[in-house]
This record gives sequence, C-alpha cells and structure tokens, in this order.
Amino acid sequence: MNKSINEKLLTIQAELKTKKSRFNNFGKYYFRSAEDILEAIKPHLVKHKVSVVLNEELVVSDPPTILSTATISDGTDAITAQAVVGVDMMQKGMQVPQKFGSASSYGKKYALGNLFLIDDTADADATNAHGKGDQVRQPLRFLLRKVTKLSRKHKTILKQVVVLIQSKLSMP
Repeated sequence: MNKSINEKLLTIQAELKTKKSRFNNFGKYYFRSAEDILEAIKPHLVKHKVSVVLNEELVVSDPPTILSTATISDGTDAITAQAVVGVDMMQKGMQVPQKFGSASSYGKKYALGNLFLIDDTADADATNAHGKGDQVRQPLRFLLRKVTKLSRKHKTILKQVVVLIQSKLSMP
C-alpha cells in the first residue's frame, strides 16, 4: 500500500533530527541553518520518495518583505508551509545583497521548520534580542497591558498569553 503525502510527511516529522551545528560568537549560542535542515532531510526524502522545493517571493517592496515557501511533494500531491521575513535595510555592516541573503536564509529556515515541525523556541537564535532588549520589551509591555485588560473578559486564553508575554519580558 502506498502512503499518502500526509503519511510520508508525518513519518519524516517524527524521524527527523537536526543539530544546531553553527555557533554565533557574538551571542555565544548554537543554532541551525536552512542548510543544516536540508542536509538532515535528504536521507528521508530518498527513503520516502519525496522531494522538497524552496521558493521565495518579494511580497512587499517597502519595507522589503519576503515570503518563503517550502513544498514537499511525492509527484502527485504536495503540502506547503510558509514563512514571512522582513529585510532589515537599517542593518549596519552589510551590503544590500547581504541583507537580502540574510533574510532569505531566515525565511527558508522557518519555512522548513514550519513544514517539518522543527521547534526553535529553545533556540537562542529565536529568542536572542541581539542587544535590542528594550526595543523588544517596550512593545511587549504595551501588548501586556492591552491583553491584561482583555483577560478580565476572556480569561482562559488571554491568561495564557499574559504568562507567555511575562516570560518573554523576563528574558535577559
């Protein structure tokens, strides 16, 4: 019996192990890249007779925003996952092609992560404020005040959101 594309993807998601093989000297943490994920999935693609294609599209020009799409296909059916990433044109020390390349790499990484259910919540690359602690915390504090007011009416879900925001505010 042939497996459906859903069953093949489910099996790959369950079997896939991908390491964080890259080290950020500035932030002092390990992270995984799109290339690491692609390297880890190749044996699974052969085993399950599927292919993965990555596509990118500039969906907004100002500010530049890239839509990255990861598609797994068995030649008949396909499943896609997407990620939207902005290009930081204010990033210092990078030329424009490097800025787009960096955003492209992030988009691919997160589209693949979404497709294969790779959890990056414990990844320092996903939680590191990169020296922008107050820039991250200020909008979170504002959101926390708004959600706290709403939580008085809609307790269950919004209290979970409040706890999540509070945990992010307590990050170094």
